[in-house]
Amino acid sequence: MIRLLSIFFVVSLLFITPAQSEEKIIEMLNKREDGARMVYSEDITYINAGDTIKWLPTDKGHNVEFIAGPEGYELPKRSKFNKEVSLTFDVPGVYLYQCTPHKAMGMIALIVVGDDVSNLAQVATTKVFGGSKKKLQSLAAGVSLGK
Repeated sequence: MIRLLSIFFVVSLLFITPAQSEEKIIEMLNKREDGARMVYSEDITYINAGDTIKWLPTDKGHNVEFIAGPEGYELPKRSKFNKEVSLTFDVPGVYLYQCTPHKAMGMIALIVVGDDVSNLAQVATTKVFGGSKKKLQSLAAGVSLGK
């Protein structure tokens, strides 16, 4: 009986699959399909904790620079221009990033990790420049739970 239970246990382990993290692709663009210029392919990205985002420099002259995130999260260094960058997000909350040379043109975006928007008000008051001011307010107002 014990041997039969052991075999059953081992076989059942073969069918248990751990939750797998996902990789989301975001492009750095001069122009998006909707006509918006100097943008990322997504303005607001919803992911789960443990997921990875990969930014692709589809058009030249862009990068990724994080300027706000949840408390306790150490913001990564600004990426190099025209380089692919991947980051895994383990800390739930709202993140704000921008393209350094195009920030005044409104090239910013948000990431919401794990449906946690507890730091949204703090992110919404982050100092941004030019066209990013109005866009940040619009993005913050557009954040919702339930992807």
